[in-house]
Amino acid sequence: MKRILPEFEFSDEQLNSVRRLAKECNLCEETVKILYGRGIRDKNSIQVFMHPSKAHFISPFKMSGMREAVELITQARDEEWSVVVYGDYDADGVCASTIMGNALTDFGITPVVVVPERTNGYGLSQKAIDEIFDEHFPQLFITVDCGISCAEEVEYLKELGAEVIVTDHHELPDNVPDCICINPKFNDGYPYDNLCGAGVAFKVGCALNGESAYKYLDFAAIATVADSVPLTGENRDIVHEGLKIIRDNPSKCYKQFLNKTDVITAQTLAFTLAPKINAAGRMGDAKAALALFNETDENKIFDLSAKLTAYNIERQKCCDELYLSAKEMIKERGANGKIILLCNEKWNSGFVGIVAARLADEFACPAILFVKHGNMLKGSARSVESVNIFEALKACEEYLTEFGGHSQAAGVNLAEDNFENLYRALEEYMTANYTPEDFIPTVYINGSLSDDYSQKLVKEMELLEPFGVGNRRPMFVTEERALSARPIKPLSPHLSIKNPKLELMYFGGGKYARLLTCAAPKKLIFEYNVSSFRGKEYIKGFVRDVIYGNDARAFADEEIALSLIETLSNGENNCKISVLPKAEVETLINTKAAGTVFLSWDNAVINAYNPPVNCDLFYPSSRNCQTSVLVAPAADVDLSGFKRVILLDNSVCANRLNISDKCIEVAENAPAARAIKNLSTDRDELLSVYAILSANSANLDGATAEEVAKRNPIGNTLQVFFALKVFEQMSLINFSNGRLEVMRGVKSKLENSPLYNTVKHIKEER
Repeated sequence: MKRILPEFEFSDEQLNSVRRLAKECNLCEETVKILYGRGIRDKNSIQVFMHPSKAHFISPFKMSGMREAVELITQARDEEWSVVVYGDYDADGVCASTIMGNALTDFGITPVVVVPERTNGYGLSQKAIDEIFDEHFPQLFITVDCGISCAEEVEYLKELGAEVIVTDHHELPDNVPDCICINPKFNDGYPYDNLCGAGVAFKVGCALNGESAYKYLDFAAIATVADSVPLTGENRDIVHEGLKIIRDNPSKCYKQFLNKTDVITAQTLAFTLAPKINAAGRMGDAKAALALFNETDENKIFDLSAKLTAYNIERQKCCDELYLSAKEMIKERGANGKIILLCNEKWNSGFVGIVAARLADEFACPAILFVKHGNMLKGSARSVESVNIFEALKACEEYLTEFGGHSQAAGVNLAEDNFENLYRALEEYMTANYTPEDFIPTVYINGSLSDDYSQKLVKEMELLEPFGVGNRRPMFVTEERALSARPIKPLSPHLSIKNPKLELMYFGGGKYARLLTCAAPKKLIFEYNVSSFRGKEYIKGFVRDVIYGNDARAFADEEIALSLIETLSNGENNCKISVLPKAEVETLINTKAAGTVFLSWDNAVINAYNPPVNCDLFYPSSRNCQTSVLVAPAADVDLSGFKRVILLDNSVCANRLNISDKCIEVAENAPAARAIKNLSTDRDELLSVYAILSANSANLDGATAEEVAKRNPIGNTLQVFFALKVFEQMSLINFSNGRLEVMRGVKSKLENSPLYNTVKHIKEER
């Protein structure tokens, strides 16, 4: 079950400091709390953060090696050396190569710019060096976004007669190359160490050409966001200034990727621009992205843009296929462990990192996906915030041939024979070093919706842009019960939610309409947003998540019954069913058996077992399949990751869920849900309901049977909902056009409705 935690907690002394700073800076206390919690704790730092600018750029000459690099590059220009720039195949590497290549051109050098393909591997290699020397024979070799871990390759370059400058931003190895190295990670006079590769190339450009290099800030901004480095300090200034260029005077080379109607933010770079650049490298054509960034002919720009867009579409398709393949494997193995390890020789190594990140986020635990090459497995690891995957791999390195990375991501190679050994070792390490709470999906909030929120506060939230790593978008919470949630237009998946304090929008929230409108307590996680219409500004809240109350007794019986009728309306799946002694069920509930889900459509049944406090409603709130008690599971619920499914109610319900591939264990003497007993299957009563609905169909508002049932003129919601589902199965009505439509002249029998037959059978049986 998801949990909500404040991003920061403050002592009384810290709160006093927050109040003082709020007055000094003329800011809302809520804004200063966010800044203070993120380490910005004095007036000057707050002013710098709230107003990012190129005026805050640090002198490039504070970075060690910069003066020596400028001297060597000047010599290369004056003596007309041949110069090669060597980069990387990802967005950071391509942007860094573009910046360095253009900065050298501006300085009077015409360099050859080379980016490798993913199949060549990351960084320098002797093979790549030989190929470059066969064609260009450079006298000066400059790396961007790589090289700091290539001491042997640098020595090889020097043996071939080249001078070498390494510009990189990755962690420093024990053996640093013996050449001019520029890297913000060095313990030198440069006060900021989180620049990306393109950020470092930009600083070299500034050292060579002064402020004229600022024209490349758009590429530096794209790379900074794409490489997921923290958007703090100088990175924040780089992205802010780069976004101004992209908004006001975008380069022709990426302009076609931008939607003219959208507000361009850091998220635009992360989800619109960066994926297309990265797609070229992932599809084995990083040179196409580099060519696009250096092209001036509009026809060629159009062709290259179309190629990158096509690559991205293909990349998305490949990732989706790989993801579905991985989900099938998880379905077979179960998802109740503390780490996901999967391998498939058919997967593309260029996509496993993307899918691993998606699975880690979905299942709230680390994920490592491997591709088989002969007897070796090459993998990418991604983790969750609470788990340091690098340290976990280090503890199990006896099974690895090679690994490297950081706390949230790593590359891993091992022999195929050690796959299961690594899996067991990592599970043991996770169990010994982390608690179950570390694998609970967590939403961090910065405050609650209150009556006194102001436009000033919302405006200040906008000033915290750009958002990203190290500066997450502030989220707020509001506690609600039954809400009015309607599609913004017929059949739209987006909802408009009425709240007396703030208008809320939930994009893609249609699936959760039942949860929002039911009386169960719930918390809506949202962000503030200011929109403009006809010159007037409006404050809205954009809902990002819904987390519902976890006490089964708080769930409304009517809503549970509605879900039961919906489930019984499904066709039978003929799943395997076995009976489990009630005492064993009680033991499993009380011990919280891992990978087990308990299902019920009756509060009385749930409470009789005295289950764990945490209960979910309609859908499991966490995908990592730890023990869950699920109340009123929706008809389309996905329970594939659970090893055991135990039904606490009558077994007839199990046959209506989408779990035909599982063996359902039913508690001994499980009762039928009470709601069924109260439904009438009397023909005359159902006929009278049909007559009333038929007469009032034009005035009954609602796009679904449930909506019509809740607004019906009869008053008995459950009986009307049951009748509507029966009539729908009899083809007497339909909702195909987004509202109730009575099919005049159709004749049918009640026995043609499987739901009617099921309910009648249950009632007679009991």
